[in-house]
Amino acid sequence: MSRVRLVAKEQAPPEVKDTFQKMESRGARVLNLHKAVASSPYVLRDFIRLGNSLLAQTELEPKLRELAILRVAKLSGSEYEWTQHVPIALEMGVTKEQVAAVSNWKAPAIFSDLERAVLEYTDEVAKSVEVKDKTFAALQKHLSEQSIVELTLSIGYWGMVARVLVPLQIEVEAQPVGTAKDLLGSRVEHK
Repeated sequence: MSRVRLVAKEQAPPEVKDTFQKMESRGARVLNLHKAVASSPYVLRDFIRLGNSLLAQTELEPKLRELAILRVAKLSGSEYEWTQHVPIALEMGVTKEQVAAVSNWKAPAIFSDLERAVLEYTDEVAKSVEVKDKTFAALQKHLSEQSIVELTLSIGYWGMVARVLVPLQIEVEAQPVGTAKDLLGSRVEHK
């Protein structure tokens, strides 16, 4: 049971109703996460905008973003984040074997050098914030500066999301999202 009230559209203040209506009119789902954040109506809109931007309007390869999100979910113990992002990760090209190996990614040889660099970077950013020069250099061999910034923003954003979901005990929907379109609606623009 969630520790905070999940704001339903029918009982929401006008600015929240408007945000939820815009999401639904694009074909996106209003999730329990959104309903919890709606307790802060003026934060909700920008919270959603930032997440949507990171999901659909970046240079960073979506598969790499999703690997980072799954790793953040594992490190933070966010079952909600994991449940919602596994289908999206699979849609973006992460294999079932890679999903299963995210918890212990250093052992199996199923990740490319780039994917290993992203996972190592994710571990360091999520666990200690500081990143070793060697880890950063490995990432620079594969990614542009823009993609590195977007990866860092993604790790930070989904780390924040986990820090909302876990302490507030937000429950996973009975029907988790199945695709990026469920989150973004018609705004899906994978670059």
